[in-house]
Amino acid sequence: MTDDRMALLELVEKQADGDLVREMLVFAAERIMEAEVEARTGVAKGARSPLREVHRNGYRERDWDTRAGRISLEIPKLRKGSYLPSFLEPRCTAEKALVAVIQEAYVQGISTRSVDNLVKAMGAGGMSKSQVSRLCAEIDDRVNAFLDRPLEGNWPYLWLDATYLKVRDGGRIVSRAVIVAFAGSPVNEDGKREVLGVATGLSEAETFWIGFLRSLADRGLRGVKLVISDDHKRLRAAARRVFNATHQRCRVHWMRNALAHAPAKQRTAVAAMLKTIFAQDNKADAEAQWDVVADALREKQATLGALMDASRDDVLAYMDFPREHWPQIASTNPLERVNREIKRRSDVIGIFPNDEAIVRLVGALMLETNDEWTVARRYMSLGSLARVIDNPDIRLPAVAS
Repeated sequence: MTDDRMALLELVEKQADGDLVREMLVFAAERIMEAEVEARTGVAKGARSPLREVHRNGYRERDWDTRAGRISLEIPKLRKGSYLPSFLEPRCTAEKALVAVIQEAYVQGISTRSVDNLVKAMGAGGMSKSQVSRLCAEIDDRVNAFLDRPLEGNWPYLWLDATYLKVRDGGRIVSRAVIVAFAGSPVNEDGKREVLGVATGLSEAETFWIGFLRSLADRGLRGVKLVISDDHKRLRAAARRVFNATHQRCRVHWMRNALAHAPAKQRTAVAAMLKTIFAQDNKADAEAQWDVVADALREKQATLGALMDASRDDVLAYMDFPREHWPQIASTNPLERVNREIKRRSDVIGIFPNDEAIVRLVGALMLETNDEWTVARRYMSLGSLARVIDNPDIRLPAVAS
């Protein structure tokens, strides 16, 4: 222990030009691996003892991606059994899911882009069909337990967004809608975000939305007052039917749609006019400014004027809620990073062999995302959320017949 401490002090005293953080990570990783392998073998490295349980068998190289950059590790190998450092385990869920999807493609004889090179790069070659099955079962158990867990407390805000992935279906390659739902609420009195569910569907029909939202309700989702999503008429109807909730159309997506109706040379000016609406301090002023802008634009851009007439209530719904929440609830931007990460992980696969493989990978990624949110700062203050839940002035819409 004294030698290790002296070595660490020596390392800290080095000049910064040697990338101190990376060297300290390597130092710590090597000590952790040696301690863990010593516990597995029952004896220190190089020592002889009748108590030895297993012998070492050299090292294998593996890259470790950290926030300080990529680090090359030399992981000890054992003659019997396998060893993976404990500090690599927390980030393995989505990686295992990725391996499982690729191996399932192999098992089913499906060709995906650069599968051979990817498997070799991930160190996942040589896996048997039975090993793949066990790996998939292990991941499925964890992902399903997470996606089916009971939901407790009040969840006033529900964000929903869809992305599309390619999947094989009956010999054809089709696009599949992948829906991710998360909420911010004082559940467990912490006011943090949580991923609530993942679902896949052939299309975003009303029956699909009703089925998904009812599955959340069956698990205990209560108190939903605002559903934030892109423009989905069927989702709007489903949200009213299942939760009797208001729908907030994503303001960012709406702006893009509105500017698409404006001549290219006038888009900067039109954008400036539209932004004056969202700069208002309250909903009444925003609605009045909306009408002024719509009247000014419809003279030369009738289509844009018609769009504004039809979408005002959906786009300004967030203004019925506490002002502190407006930046979060006005759009689906909180889900944009999640969707980008789903795309980044799925791009290396290209075409999924089935829906189960999609849920396996996306569910594993959402499990990791939820873990990150658990230790992050509060997404909304408990006091402001309590006002949403208890304030009688924030009324729900009438139930659709």
